[in-house]
Amino acid sequence: MKNDWRSRNHPAWWAFLVHRVSGVLLTLFLPLHFLTLATALQGEARLEATLRWIDQPIVKLGEVILVLLLAAHMTGGIRLLMLEFMPWRDWQKSLLAVAAGLTLAVGLAFLLNLT
Repeated sequence: MKNDWRSRNHPAWWAFLVHRVSGVLLTLFLPLHFLTLATALQGEARLEATLRWIDQPIVKLGEVILVLLLAAHMTGGIRLLMLEFMPWRDWQKSLLAVAAGLTLAVGLAFLLNLT
């Protein structure tokens, strides 16, 4: 099979890409999360300053993006497990749409809960 742009214009390839990119971005977020948690060890004033900074709208947007990344990575992982442990069927192509829909639903639910 020739490896050109047409082989990448397939829903399964896009699902692969979303799963990998979301995993890398979640990995990059983790040290920031630990640093934020570590401010609690530096005293109440430092923690309060960090919590005030977290209340900014841009950080809230980042939280929504984080939840979308988590949902995308989780649904992509579930799709991969199903591909591994279930026999392949044509309906499994629909799992891509279901995974994307669940990802957006979780992100929207989180966003609506912020307001």
